[in-house]
Amino acid sequence: MVEALLISQIVSWAALLCLAAVVFALVRQIGVLHERIAPMGALTIDRGPAIGDASPVFELTDIRQRPVMIGRPQAARSMLVMFVSPRCPVCKKLLPAIKAIARAESWIRLVFASDGDSAEQERFVKSHGLEEYPYVLSAELGMAFHIGKLPYAVLIDEKGKVRAKGLVNTREHLESLLQAKQLGVASIQEYLRADAAE
Repeated sequence: MVEALLISQIVSWAALLCLAAVVFALVRQIGVLHERIAPMGALTIDRGPAIGDASPVFELTDIRQRPVMIGRPQAARSMLVMFVSPRCPVCKKLLPAIKAIARAESWIRLVFASDGDSAEQERFVKSHGLEEYPYVLSAELGMAFHIGKLPYAVLIDEKGKVRAKGLVNTREHLESLLQAKQLGVASIQEYLRADAAE
């Protein structure tokens, strides 16, 4: 009886040690994968004003006939210009996240930009509850920033300089633009490259 108890204790300890070795190997592998799979930020397209350049200046009127200044220095607030379209399914899906971020980040002024039929745009604004935000229609604004794909965001700082920009398909992409400005880098990818070089 004592021998059976002793053998079961030895087998239990051997199994426990094997399990500990497996957990250690898994933790190590997760660490390696974490380093290889860096967080991805918004896809920056190298066209239009470069990061750090002065933004093109536009004096526009939104669809509610309110004046909107884009690219001018503004007191203590940055401007996030979101290029969207009523026909863009990703834009529609991202709208709740965009509005939540604008409400949470008091240092940002959110402006939506598009072009096309004003009646369609008005329906889009009403159906998605965007009335509180400026919504401008300007093909020239999109051409100045070389917008080719949607949804696209441009973050202009309080001095009127482009601080971050990119194609934003997820909330993570959108937040990466804000983090890039706060870290003082052009993009999260640039920050990760600099961090890896150190």
